[in-house]
Formats: sequence, structure tokens, C-alpha cells
Amino acid sequence: MKRILTATVLILAVFALIFFGQLWMITLFSAIVAELAAYEYLKLAAVGAESHGLKLCIPVWWMALGTALAFVVTLPNFPVEAQLPVLSALTIALFAWNGFRSPLIQVLPDTAQGLFGLIYIAYPLTLIPLLWKQEDGPALVVFLMVCVWAGDIAALYIGRAFGKRKLAPRLSPGKTWLGSIASILGSMVAAGIVIVISNALTARGNTLLHISQPFWQSLLLAAILNIAAQLGDLLESAIKRGAGVKDSGTMLPGHGGILDRIDALLLAAPVLWFILLLKDYFGLGRF
Repeated sequence: MKRILTATVLILAVFALIFFGQLWMITLFSAIVAELAAYEYLKLAAVGAESHGLKLCIPVWWMALGTALAFVVTLPNFPVEAQLPVLSALTIALFAWNGFRSPLIQVLPDTAQGLFGLIYIAYPLTLIPLLWKQEDGPALVVFLMVCVWAGDIAALYIGRAFGKRKLAPRLSPGKTWLGSIASILGSMVAAGIVIVISNALTARGNTLLHISQPFWQSLLLAAILNIAAQLGDLLESAIKRGAGVKDSGTMLPGHGGILDRIDALLLAAPVLWFILLLKDYFGLGRF
């Protein structure tokens, strides 16, 4: 019951933001989620270091500042070129901090883990407001979220009930090949429903959920996003397995941690962004 209640509240909040929010609200919400997920990541990294008799030397203030700056430089007043210099400055600052405070054997691993945390969590979530402010941006974000959520639900219930052959037992013993296939199909079915609703609204003059690309392209995109989402889920499981924990945290009742809920999105969002860049470069039309 807790799981269903938490999921319902989160889904309603996300859809309310997408359809009725403003850019600053989307950015702020994404940044808060990123900060919480980054904090969980630091705790996972610390547990992993302790299991090897080491003490992690990535300060919380650095991760919080780095995550915040990742969103600040995506605001309209900042050029896109600002992202790399800011990331470089943050990396050098952490490198210097560790160089003077950490045991020398940890300087490189700690710096690398800190940089990875920003690239793994902060950067993908900065793409959410960037996607939202594109032409037909709300439809883009809805499509992304629905594909990720529907695939996760299909994999959970069909894989748990009927799946036998393990997909990646070393990373996630509960996932099966049948669940993975069901996940892809679930995302494609959900995408089809979104398109049907979009066409019905557009026919009535409502372009809030407007999607202009061909039906087959949307289904193919849904399948690609689902595969990326499943890979993101498995890779977060690898981090948790390495740290010897089941969940990234306890912030969401019935769901574990924030990072557990967005792990699929952290890979699916960059994949969607890259596909949109490819469509634009090769003149394949809009979403």
C-alpha cells in the first residue's frame, strides 16, 4: 500500500509540474531531486570505501555545490559552453582538496568518484528542464516519463509472476529475460496510448500533448528509451551490490531511496536528448 500511495503522489506531482508548472519550477524540482540523489550516492560510495577499510573523502558541500552549479549553468542567461569550464573547475577543486587531505592512495579514486557522481546524477537531470522548454517540450517529458514508468511496472509484475531465466543475476537476481521483454512491450504500448491521446487532443485544437513524428518512430523511440532505462536500473544495482546494500536510501516509503526511483531516468534522458540531436542533424523532423 505504501508503494502504491507513494507512486501515486509522485506521478501526480510530476504531471502537475509538466503541464501547469513554469521553467523555474521544473528546474528547481529537478535540482532538489538531484541533490537528494547525490547525497544518497555519497553514502553508497562511503559504504563501499569502508568495506575496503578506507574512508571516503568527498565533502558533502562539494557535491551539493557541484550539483547546484550544474543546474545554474543551464539557465537561459548562461551559454551552453559554460558547462565544461564549470565541471573542470569543480574537478580541480576536488582534486586539490583530496590532494591535501586524503591519504595519497585515495586521491585519484575519490576525485574520480566525485566527478562520476556529477556526470551520473546531476547532468542527466539537468536535461529535464532543457527538454521541457523545447518545442512540444511537455509532450517530450511526458513521453519519456511514461516509457520509463510503464516499462518498470510491466517488468515488475510480469517478470515476478512468470519470469524464470535470469537477466543479469550478478547485478540484480530478481530481473528476468521475460520481465525485460515485457518491459519493452509495456513501454511501446504506453507510448501508443500517449500518441492516441495526443492525436485526439490535437484534433480538438489542443496542442498541449502534440507529437508530430510518425507512429512507428514513436514506438521505436519507446523501445530504445526502455532499453536505456533497463540498463540504467542494472548499473545502479551494480553500485549498490558493490556497496553491499539493497536500497540507496529510505526517503520514499515502499520504494527505497530517490536514486532507486530515478536510476532508469538517468540513462534514458541523455539517450532521448542524443536522439533529438541526431534527428535535428540529419533533418529527420521534430518529435
